[in-house]
Amino acid sequence: MNERDVFEYALVRVVPRVERGELFNAGVVLYCRAKSYVAARTHLDETKLLALDPAADVAGVRAALRAVEGICAGGERAGQAAGDEPGRRFRWLIAPRSTVVQPGPVHTGLTADPEAEVERLLDLLVR
Repeated sequence: MNERDVFEYALVRVVPRVERGELFNAGVVLYCRAKSYVAARTHLDETKLLALDPAADVAGVRAALRAVEGICAGGERAGQAAGDEPGRRFRWLIAPRSTVVQPGPVHTGLTADPEAEVERLLDLLVR
């Protein structure tokens, strides 16, 4: 049997008008400590975004989602977080904030393949 490791994940939500509280899922951030793995996958449904706010800044939301992916990827794309270990980057990304792109609550699971898991969760919970 394949050894399975604990992972944590949070959905990345888009809240076009924070004062209204309406939101939809636009990504997943996954962290597996045992594998020193952190990754984010995003998918923006522009139709949903514009249905909730016809004046939404689509390019700005896309840029914020790309920034989440970049922080997880590390290196130059991570900016100031580039030198941080994966767990610290994950914790920073899941910290509550009142912005258009915000994290949801953290959930846990078991996986033998964190890379496949983040894709599975994106398909299941976002697309």
